[in-house]
Amino acid sequence: MSAEDQIYIQALGLGLDPAWRRRSHEERHEDGCRFGDAVSAAELDRVRNISYSAIGLKPGVDILFWRMAPSVDALESSAAALLRAGLGRWLNVAHSLIGRIGPSQYVRKPTDQEQSPFAGDRSRYLIVYPFTKSTDWYLLSKDARQGVMNEHMRVGHQYPNVRQALAYSFGLDSQDFVVAYETDDLVAFGDLVRALRSTESRRSTVSDSPILLGIHRPIDEVLTLLGAD
Repeated sequence: MSAEDQIYIQALGLGLDPAWRRRSHEERHEDGCRFGDAVSAAELDRVRNISYSAIGLKPGVDILFWRMAPSVDALESSAAALLRAGLGRWLNVAHSLIGRIGPSQYVRKPTDQEQSPFAGDRSRYLIVYPFTKSTDWYLLSKDARQGVMNEHMRVGHQYPNVRQALAYSFGLDSQDFVVAYETDDLVAFGDLVRALRSTESRRSTVSDSPILLGIHRPIDEVLTLLGAD
């Protein structure tokens, strides 16, 4: 993959200073408009921001952005623009997970479940978290790892209404991967996670938290919920 074809992703969790809610209605409305404009303007720099509400769902996180850009530089400059625009001045970065999209060494022919992280229609819920495997996992032979992953994927395919995206974070962030799931059915997702707990791949898991949950909403809906209407 050439430098021109690179795709970087970021899960960006932003927390709102409670003092903002005590500003006047006019000030909150103006802040929301300026912030919404900055979200839209990011598209001009080839940065896509898909917005989710996490209000009251995770301590310290009110807005969750699932972001895609051709470079880390673009992610940085657009984030800076967001954080200095209106409401952005009252937001802090609570969580940031960065990764790079690349072909899986275990999936020969991706299904609709192993999706591009921004392809197709968005589901109602996004669940995203950092994931790190053990040293012993990487010291296994390729065939041994493939066998373990085959079992893992067989379980996943039993839940076709849950889609998964994977990004590589080696050398970019503290975790090995950024894992994201999209679904309209949180009960099915919970059943999938429980089923995966009993597969052989679980032995190699070092860390898979914190889990960030967001409800897909256009940015204007998120701003209304926050009180910028």
